[in-house]
Amino acid sequence: MITDNLKSVTQRISRSCEKSGRPADAVKLVCVTKEAGLAEIEEALAQGVKDIGENRVQDALVKYKAIGGRAIWHLIGHLQTNKVRDAVEIASLIHSVDSMRLAEAIDKEAKKIGKIQDILIQVNVSGEESKFGISCDEARPFFEKAALYPNINVSGLMTIAPEVENPEDTRPYFRKLRELRDKLQDSQLSTINYQLSMGMTNDFEVAIEEGSTMIRVGRAIFR
Repeated sequence: MITDNLKSVTQRISRSCEKSGRPADAVKLVCVTKEAGLAEIEEALAQGVKDIGENRVQDALVKYKAIGGRAIWHLIGHLQTNKVRDAVEIASLIHSVDSMRLAEAIDKEAKKIGKIQDILIQVNVSGEESKFGISCDEARPFFEKAALYPNINVSGLMTIAPEVENPEDTRPYFRKLRELRDKLQDSQLSTINYQLSMGMTNDFEVAIEEGSTMIRVGRAIFR
């Protein structure tokens, strides 16, 4: 089942990329394993999955002990400062940095182990109180301050769209994050293309059409 689901998701990614005039390899699939057991994860890895996303550090640690460096690990859920040390130990990319206090803690722990930790800044584009993330207006000063820490590398932005019945209704939120990314990139005069982590099982096709470079998909694979 997982094999067939992965094939279906991959085909949907390719179609969405083609529709938006982008190569299929322009979008990275982060396979979200929060509801998957080790046997299911092993099956996904056997099918070529490389990037694994976990919401909770404690769950990621258990799976990391079994899988280790055979996968690239992404922390995609809300991160508390008391979990930063473990997160920095295993995560290639932390998607959910939403405060300067957290950025400072990540920098401190990364310095201890001689690591430059890649992070994304989480932006609450919808303004929903139930979601974590900074506001769009806070993004530029946040980005500029975070970029000063020597042991973190701000790689881009992340958002979670509102839960809606029609995926098309998420388009304005994804578009707004892309436009914000473009403005930040222009202001930084950067030659690096900042990443956009946006799109989940219900809306990743719309997110790709609006410029997502990373989608976080779990249920469509492990349902």
